[in-house]
Order: sequence, then structure tokens, then C-alpha cells
Amino acid sequence: MMYWLYELRNYLALHDLLGGEDGLLFKALNIFKYHTFRAGGAALTAFVISLMFGDRLIRKLISLKIGQPIRTADEVHKLFELHGKKAGTPTMGGILIVGAVVFSTLLWAKWDNPMVWIVLLATVGLGALGFWDDYLKISKKNSKGVSARVKLSWQIGVAMIAGALFAYAVPPDSGESLRALHLPFFKAAVIPDMGVFSVAFFALVIVGASNAVNLTDGLDGLATGCSLTTSLAYAGFAYICGNARYSEYLDVPHHTLAAELPIVALALAGACLGFLWFNAHPAKMFMGDTGSLALGGCIASLAIGCKQEIVLVIVGGVFVMEALSVILQVASFKLRGKRIFRMSPIHHHFELGGWHENQVIVRFWVLSLLFALLGLAVLKIR
Repeated sequence: MMYWLYELRNYLALHDLLGGEDGLLFKALNIFKYHTFRAGGAALTAFVISLMFGDRLIRKLISLKIGQPIRTADEVHKLFELHGKKAGTPTMGGILIVGAVVFSTLLWAKWDNPMVWIVLLATVGLGALGFWDDYLKISKKNSKGVSARVKLSWQIGVAMIAGALFAYAVPPDSGESLRALHLPFFKAAVIPDMGVFSVAFFALVIVGASNAVNLTDGLDGLATGCSLTTSLAYAGFAYICGNARYSEYLDVPHHTLAAELPIVALALAGACLGFLWFNAHPAKMFMGDTGSLALGGCIASLAIGCKQEIVLVIVGGVFVMEALSVILQVASFKLRGKRIFRMSPIHHHFELGGWHENQVIVRFWVLSLLFALLGLAVLKIR
């Protein structure tokens, strides 16, 4: 929306109403054409919205008795001793994150960019699933929520729609469409056009990322902080992808429409930073599945839009660790009857090993930052 101020400048300049190029109003309105300025504005807007409405949302959730159900001692044994006191903490705080991201993006991004709308579609679509899941958990006073089959079906449905739009609704740029498959360390596309298989690939990325972030959301601020570093990294990826000069220099795919994605990525970063104000240990509010599923969908969609889907495995290394720990734990128990970890996801393994919750959170944040920097470094290794 703010880009319209730049269009207004063009109209006023055409009718010589700005006092020429040296006029103060001309220069002031001119800054709204720059992606970097609007991306910074989106980050600040999302952060301020989170701070402004955080306390209000907490009070509203408390008044509605929307508290986090905690698994019983019979289900999680010692972990109940560590987390039992969190029962009743307001959840569904992901509403704040999703709302801040959507509002900030619509305020600062160009509305004629299909990539922006697809990313918002995936974010809101998966956030709606998380909202339903949280609502069922609260209304039924247990931690089960939506059945696994229904949840997966919804995720696949949203992901397939977003994937199909990425593959066929976004016009190609520089002679290459989003259907090309790029791998780290390779200059050219490994597969120039995946065709209809690209839709399945994109859906796999979105579903995998949303579930991985969901599994990471088990400690105060853990998923929020890791999403913050990941979104900052993808703001950098998207900026390079959307800039012809930088993408050519680094031999990475270029797409003009990706130039608007840093606005979404930094809106997400600002929303996470603001939410962390209330979600840091001891948390006053949890994001719930409303937030975690939406965060995963948003991050994955950003990765697809700037053609850095595979690098997400590196940048989102903490999310990968968490998901893999669950997969390995379940496989080992079914095949050998033995557990690899004290408990999965892996952050609980370290908790039960004697690490304080704050130690686990901060150390995982450090790992997430290192993974993000490593992912950015991959751009130069071609």
C-alpha cells in the first residue's frame, strides 16, 4: 500500500506539483519505491503491532480461559515436573504473529506481486489449521486436538494449492521459471523444469517445514527465536534473488518478483521479535499451533519464492534436528524396542539430561544463528 505513495509522486511530478526533483516532497515520496526502505518499515510495523497488542491479547485470552493444556504425569513423567506449572498459560498467541505479518505486508508490499499473495496464503491457511487445532485442545481440555489424518490432509491441501500457484501462476523471469530445481554449490539448475512434479516438491517443502517448526515449539521462545534468525536469512536470500546485479555476481537464480519477498521476511522477523517480548522464559503467552504451523508455512514459501528450498535444510538446521530426532526415536522404538533419546523432540532430551530450560533455548538460538550464517555462506560457494 505504501508503494502507492511513490505512484502518487509520479502523478504529482507529471503535473509539476512537487517543486521539481529538488523539492522536499519529491524526495520524501521517492523513498517508497525502494524495497529496502519498505522492508525495514514492515519489520518495524510488525514489531510495534506485536508490542501494542501483546498485553491486550494476553488479557483477552485469560478472560476467555484459553490456557495451554499440559500433558499429564502419566504421559510425560519427569517432564511434567518441569513443565506442569505452565498449565493455563494463554495460548493461541500465534494470532498476534499472523496478524502482524499480514497487516505489515499489506501495508508495505506491492499488491500486484503474486508471490506476496502466495506466501500470505500459505501462512494464513496453515495458521487457520493451527487455530482449529488449538481450539479443540482447549475446548476438550486435552493435548490431542485435530486428528493426525485431518491435520495432514489440510496441510497437504494448502501446500498443494500454494505449490501449484508458485509453479504456474508466477510468470517466469530471466528465461527460468520457479519449476527449476537448484542445489547448493551448483551454478546452473540441476533440473531446468520439474513440470507437474514441482507442485509435489513445493508441497513437501511446505508440509515438512510447518511440521518441523511445530515440533520445535516446545520451550518458551525456542521456535520464535529460531524463526527470527531463519526469516532474517531468507530476507537476505530474497533480496539477492530479486536484484539482477547481485544474483548474477553470486550465480544464483534471479526473479524480479522476489524483490518484494524481503518485505514479507522482515515483517515475519519483526513479528517474531515482538512476540518474543511476551514469549521469552517465563512465557506469558504461547504461540500454539496457530503460530508454529503458520511460521513454517511462511518460511517454506519464502524459500520457494527465492529458489533456495534445499538450503532451508541448512538455514533451518534446528528445525531439521527437531524433526529428525522424532523420526529416529519413533523408528528406533518400533524396530528395536529401544529409544535413542531420553525424549523427543531433542530439546526435551537435553532438558531431561540436566540442562535448564533457558540453557536449551539460548544454545539452540546460537545454533540457529550459526546455521543461518552457514546457509548464507553457501551462496558464495559455487
